[in-house]
Amino acid sequence: MTSLALGGVVLFASGSLPLEMILFYGALAGGCAGFLWFNAHPARVFMGDTGSLALGMGLAAAALAAKQELLLLIVGAVYLAEIGSMMIQRYVFKYRRIRHGIEYAKANRVFRRAPLHHHFEELGVPETQVVARFWIAALIAAAVGVLLAPLFSPEVVQRIVPS
Repeated sequence: MTSLALGGVVLFASGSLPLEMILFYGALAGGCAGFLWFNAHPARVFMGDTGSLALGMGLAAAALAAKQELLLLIVGAVYLAEIGSMMIQRYVFKYRRIRHGIEYAKANRVFRRAPLHHHFEELGVPETQVVARFWIAALIAAAVGVLLAPLFSPEVVQRIVPS
């Protein structure tokens, strides 16, 4: 969804997009769609960190090449929430461990488990419901990104923040 939103925005905002960028965004979206199609609930194959980090790097590299870095932050809001929850959990735990001791830090975590989707599962929300809600959140983030895309075009950003 993110690659389709970024690809569509970049294509329509610029009016012309190099063929390589169109193919990359399309291949990324198609690869993810294929993974999801054959890995619907119950999951049989897990992507893991290696695959997800490669996808994230690909999206970031494509956004940098298209000069849409700020737009990626909006469209990728779910990714930011996931990594943000892990960072908050880790650094608050470290601070509390140093300040109050290990037992206090273990008993007073910010999230029951990080990343954020596991926290909701620990609260008793079924996995399928968590996935559906994250899909809805990603769809909303993509829609907001598409609506705000004209504000993040390189020409507008250049006028606001001159070099």
